[in-house]
Parts: sequence; structure tokens; C-alpha cells
Amino acid sequence: MRTLQLLAGALLALPFACMAQACTSPGQRVDEQGFVRINGIEQWVTMQGDSCANPVILIAHGGPGNPQSLYANGPDAAWRKDFTVVHWDQRGAGMTYGRNKPGEDDKLTVEGLRDDGLAVARHVRERLGKRKLILMGGSWGSVLAVNMAKADPDQFCAYLGTAQFVGHHQNTDGHARLLELARAAGDTATVSTIEALGPPPWKNPRSFGIERRAMRKYEALRTEPMPKAWMAPGALYATPQALADYEGGEDYSFIQFVGMQDDGMASTIDLYKLGTDFKLPVYLVQGTEDLLTTQAVTQRYYDAIRAPVKKLVLVPRAGHDPNVRTAEAQQKLLREDIRPRCL
Repeated sequence: MRTLQLLAGALLALPFACMAQACTSPGQRVDEQGFVRINGIEQWVTMQGDSCANPVILIAHGGPGNPQSLYANGPDAAWRKDFTVVHWDQRGAGMTYGRNKPGEDDKLTVEGLRDDGLAVARHVRERLGKRKLILMGGSWGSVLAVNMAKADPDQFCAYLGTAQFVGHHQNTDGHARLLELARAAGDTATVSTIEALGPPPWKNPRSFGIERRAMRKYEALRTEPMPKAWMAPGALYATPQALADYEGGEDYSFIQFVGMQDDGMASTIDLYKLGTDFKLPVYLVQGTEDLLTTQAVTQRYYDAIRAPVKKLVLVPRAGHDPNVRTAEAQQKLLREDIRPRCL
């Protein structure tokens, strides 16, 4: 794999505007990774695909501190025959966090990450010679992607969201559903723990993690598991330093997201305030057993959307975290609905 700007050298500080185009012929493979200077800092971008002629997918990862570039054989590995897949470690996450350790006064904002994402999209389009990209996002990444699509829709030919997060106050109904499941199971320990938290939003940042662990427990009882092979890190990411940077970025981004007093990025999220009119096709994939971003909240948001084309796919035996059923639903939409629009 060709590595761009990974080692110290003359190209390390060059902005993407100074880069040559990667694709010189339609049948050429795309296989590169490295740091790109985006909005004042070096951010990690990877691109892989079997042909420069294929449409390009830009994935906004979730977390916000959980880059998918870490995984050598994640759910998108099978898509590279028909698409070029681009991962980007967001500011404060993964390789980007390792290269740019934030100071005490550095804050993550939805708007700042949106602007980073739009700059990454411009870089990818120029680098690969594409007029528009397919934009994907899941969970937190779905918030970021919608903000990107609303701010600059001309860069994208379609948006595909999974486990769509809608808003800080909208995505709270899973709390009651979790209690319902725990009571039905006679799980007094979980009931006591979740009742003690009270309903969200919370002032204690630990509360989100406590409830999310309980949600995962009950989602696991009603869904098919994620394949273990998806979670194996690639060689560059398996070093002690890279893994430490991943964990450091995950911790930093989590606190930035929830805040110490419910005052982080999450408290500002309400996609309805952006408006529900889209200038590009919108496709949503929703696990029916998702307790964090529930089907009911996604359905209401989907019903409010006005777009040139829209489609909602419900996936049985799938929860918030991706599994094979989720990936198959995404791939079907990408191949049958989205690819023909984005060639």
C-alpha cells in the first residue's frame, strides 16, 4: 500500500491543493493512506478501491472517536470492487488525534468538524477527479454527514445514513424501552442501575456510558453479532503507539461529545433545526432493535424529509452497532439504488 505523507518529508506540510491527481487512467486501482493538511492540521485519510472509474464513498465515522480506518477487513472491505472507499480520522480521533494532541482549551464543535469534513470532501474529489461523492455516516457520523450535506450539497450525489441520530432531546426514548426489557427479563440489577440514573439528559458524563453498556447487553440478545474479523486492526494501527492514540482520541472525543455537565457537542444537536429539505437523495438504514437511535425516532425524521428521492430500509435482528445484516442492507442500497445515480 502506498503511504502518502506518513514519514517526515517535504510533502508533509503541503495542503491538498498542491497534490497531483491520483487517478491517471479509469482502470487504475486506488490504494493510499496518509496525512493531509485540512483546516490547519494534518488529518489522516485513506482511500481504497479496485478502479478509479468507480464512484467514491466518503465515510464519516461514529463515536465521535471511533475511526473505521483502524480495521483492515471491516464491513466496507467487500464494497471496494464497486466503489472507492474513503475513511477519514476526524479531528480529535485516531491517527489525527495522535498527530495533533489537543490542548486544554481546544474544543470540538459540530460546525468545526463539518467544515473539516467538507474540506476532506474537496480534497478527495480533486485527488480522484470526481465531481461528486457518496456521503455515508452512522450514529454520530450520521449527524456530521447531515450537517455536511445541508451545508454543501453540491459535493455529494447521495447521502446514506445508518443508525441516524436526530437530536439530543429526540433520541431519549430508548431509556424507557431498556427498562421495559430489563423488567420483563427479571433483571433487577440492570433495572436498579438504570432507574438510579434517571431519564436522559444527564449531568454526569458517566451516565451515558452506563446506559449504553446496558443497551448493548439487551441488543445482543435480540440481534446477530458483529463478526470478530471486522474488529482486527491493520498493521499500521496495531502498534502500541497507534492503539494508545486510538484510545486517547476515544476518551477525548467522548468527553467533548457529552460534556462534563451535559454541555458538550451532543447538547447542540437537533437535525430538525437544519431543516428537512434535502437537495440530494437520502437513504436511511435502521436496525429494528436499536435502543440508542430507535426506529420510532428515525421514522418520524424520515417522514419529515423532503428530498429528490428518499428510502428507509428497516433491518430485523440489527441494533445500533453494525452487523452482517446492516452491511448487507447498505451494500444493496449502494449497488442498486445509489451507484447508478453516482457514476
